[in-house]
Amino acid sequence: MHHRRRSAKIDGDAREAILDAAETLIAARGFDATSTAAVAEAAGVPKGLIFYYFPTKTDILTALLAERLPTEPLDDLSPLIAPGDPASSLVNLDDALNLRDNHSSVMRVIIWREAETHPDVRDYLRRFRSYLRDATMWILQASAVSPVQPGTLRACANAWVAAMFSAAGADRMRDLDDIPRLQRDELRTVAQVVAAGMVQLG
Repeated sequence: MHHRRRSAKIDGDAREAILDAAETLIAARGFDATSTAAVAEAAGVPKGLIFYYFPTKTDILTALLAERLPTEPLDDLSPLIAPGDPASSLVNLDDALNLRDNHSSVMRVIIWREAETHPDVRDYLRRFRSYLRDATMWILQASAVSPVQPGTLRACANAWVAAMFSAAGADRMRDLDDIPRLQRDELRTVAQVVAAGMVQLG
């Protein structure tokens, strides 16, 4: 049997293949129903190599969350600001994050469906939601015509984050599939309501 010499590239390729396979399988079957043997087969690697990189199955999940879904996905929020137009600024944030149509099956499935049962996912979601709230508060203040009270900013940011999560299908975490998801044009209307509320509340 021919053995390839180990190298940083081969190691990196194998690790990425494992993560790719795990992401696809978890999206299709769920985390608990995805075995390491299935991941190894889909990745085309020996099962032992899985444990070389990831001693437990949970370590695969942790790596996917840490490496493919960073807690702070946007380095610079300033290009999203529409001066004097908080509603458009909020829509710009939603478009930049693209939670509704995110190509990552982990975002769509693991985050929305499994956050209530897996502590690592729940912790990620808590950090991500906190990031979104802080980012939204900054965007609202930066795009407002005049200064806004912190309490008003928090309330408006929480309302917007809840709307973004609904549009992304976060309601599926609670198995409430009969609740309609917000569409993009509806989300724009919510942005206008949030911006109007911010002005009225001061």
